[in-house]
Amino acid sequence: MKRSLLIIFIAFLSTFSIRSQNEIKKVTIEDYDRAVQFLSSNPDKFIFRKSVNPTWLNDENFWYQITTESGKEFILINTKTGKRNSAKNLEDLLANSDLDSSTSEKKYSKTEMVSPDGKKVAFIKDWNLWMRNLKTGEETQLTHDGVENYGYATDNAGWKRSDKAILLWSPDSEKIATYKQDQRHVSDMYLVTTNVGAPRLQQWKYPLPEDDKAIQIERVIIDTEKNEVISLNIEPDPRRGTLCDNINCSGAFDDNEWSDDSSRLYFISTSRDHRSAKLRMANATTGEVKEIFEEKVETQYESGRGQINWSYLDNSNEIIWYSERDDYGHLYLYDAENGKLKNRITEGEFVVTKVSYVDEDANEIYFLANGKNKDANPYYSHLYKIGFDGKGLKELSPETGDHSINWSPNHEYFIDSYSTPTKPNISVLKKKDGKVVTKLEEANIDKLIANGWNAPKEFNVRSANDQWDLYGLMFTPKNLDKSKKYPVVNYIYPGPQGGSIRKWTFDASRRDHQALAELGFIVIVLEGSCNPGRTKSFHDACYGSLSENTLPDQISGIKQLAEKYSYIDTSKVGVWGHSGGGSATVAAMFKYPEFYKVGIAESGNHDNRNYEDDWGERYIGLMGEKPDSSSAYIYDANAQYAENLKGKLMLAHGAKDDNVPPYHTYLVVDALIKANKDFDLLVIPHARHGYGDDFYYMMRRRWDYFVEHLKGAEHPKNYKIDLKKD
Repeated sequence: MKRSLLIIFIAFLSTFSIRSQNEIKKVTIEDYDRAVQFLSSNPDKFIFRKSVNPTWLNDENFWYQITTESGKEFILINTKTGKRNSAKNLEDLLANSDLDSSTSEKKYSKTEMVSPDGKKVAFIKDWNLWMRNLKTGEETQLTHDGVENYGYATDNAGWKRSDKAILLWSPDSEKIATYKQDQRHVSDMYLVTTNVGAPRLQQWKYPLPEDDKAIQIERVIIDTEKNEVISLNIEPDPRRGTLCDNINCSGAFDDNEWSDDSSRLYFISTSRDHRSAKLRMANATTGEVKEIFEEKVETQYESGRGQINWSYLDNSNEIIWYSERDDYGHLYLYDAENGKLKNRITEGEFVVTKVSYVDEDANEIYFLANGKNKDANPYYSHLYKIGFDGKGLKELSPETGDHSINWSPNHEYFIDSYSTPTKPNISVLKKKDGKVVTKLEEANIDKLIANGWNAPKEFNVRSANDQWDLYGLMFTPKNLDKSKKYPVVNYIYPGPQGGSIRKWTFDASRRDHQALAELGFIVIVLEGSCNPGRTKSFHDACYGSLSENTLPDQISGIKQLAEKYSYIDTSKVGVWGHSGGGSATVAAMFKYPEFYKVGIAESGNHDNRNYEDDWGERYIGLMGEKPDSSSAYIYDANAQYAENLKGKLMLAHGAKDDNVPPYHTYLVVDALIKANKDFDLLVIPHARHGYGDDFYYMMRRRWDYFVEHLKGAEHPKNYKIDLKKD
């Protein structure tokens, strides 16, 4: 009898245990609801006095709008006195002052470029450049020989295109620097719509590495007063820039500067492989071109980090030049007449990122730089000033954090805003010598914390080759139980144009990292080697082959964190990424199948032979006429490693993706089928690269996939994230 009762009791305990395990392995609608509270604007509504985005009324006064617990508030600041006035609306704020906040009505479209005097605009029509007088409406045709795919000021780099005119007006509003773009010889790209009835074909010029020549720009200056086109006396340049893989990364015609008197144009010609940057000067009347100097590098030349940093100095006829020739990004002073180096401006184990302001009268440069404080995160940017002669270096923003600067129109004052991923923004008004005038705002996140927000953990680990310290963020559930083990989700963007984190400022809803953590994961985001923001050797660590994708760093970093935090389960590691991160995800699943068990690859550029030419040519080099099996383009292609897949893989792509066309994912799909591998595929018929209206559907499917296959739990069916994409 006792034996029977014992058996029954054991059976009861077993049943209870199984039921408990099943309950634990079920992620509920309520769990998803809680996760959604960490997305987009949801956490932002609990942040008050968040940031200062000023509108300068004149040299001494500016206003900005903030959100408080009681609603919107408008603040007016006088820079000299620091005096502060506030009101519930802008009209009341300015009613008792002599300040005018009115702005002139905009009479032109975003595709038209307005002249400095505001009297006329230039625009493209039928592959030619036209001008319109904003007062009379009279239109003048400036060029006449533009034809299809060989027109003036056209904006097409393959992956990016628009109807905007790309040009630079002269200071006197009489001349235009632009180009005639020849793209007739490059490859075509095709997409088709998904609809009832006959699909519509989308076709445009999309250069590939296999093309004999890149898109060519024939530089011209147009005298709008004489209605004359002056061709510059040089061979056509490939459509390349010094900042990124385009000539209008900033939104304007990059790498061009006019002299103050509009008689000369200074510009840079960049080679197809980005290894040569030639600084040149053109006579705006004759079109004659003088070469001032050339910088050659073995990998790729960059003129700054997020901003072009070279500039022409009219007062002294000198050039401020940016170079990484000693491994750190620094500024140099050149004679613009003979092209000879006069002196270094900055020097040391830190990286100049952006020139903030050049004071030609005082012979001083104000610039942002990373890494000068060896005890701080090397990605935190601080403001400094220095003389043209390299003397008098002074830090103007010593406060811990990543700083952004907004200058007054006369550059006598600046607004210094700074934060870290864990500490919210503080904005301070300072004089240009760095002295504080007044504290403007400090973001209040008390209510955010009270509503369950959990700050990420900043960490640093060693690179896989033990050469560098690497930095990252770790997101954990709010109700983290350190006695348990949690599966890991590794978000990745390998660059080398960007990185997994990119912004080291405060962001309460950084992608969906915290939301995903709330579903029972440890989310790890690591800035691996090969990404920008630090030394050139760090950035160039994977030059010539992008197949590494920072994956050794990611794996090593996760293992190092697991040694420190026992709740990290390295037997259950998933990975996901978008675009370059999608490519890295597939590489992770194919090349490290013992470590990465679940992957979600979104819109990946899986074969750079199929991606626009400049991406691969900038970071790998030219493909060559007859690449063999050792070619990096072939070695880097993901599809050939499909037979190595062991875990669960979801591939996703938008059928109308005109940045990374869907054929990239189809190549991987084809290889997986031929390798007889199981996988999941999601094609979003109307989506382009960022998924548009289907963005949150893709996010929910991503959550479901990790919950089911990495966490081993049941997820709610057909859950809807009812948010609008920002």
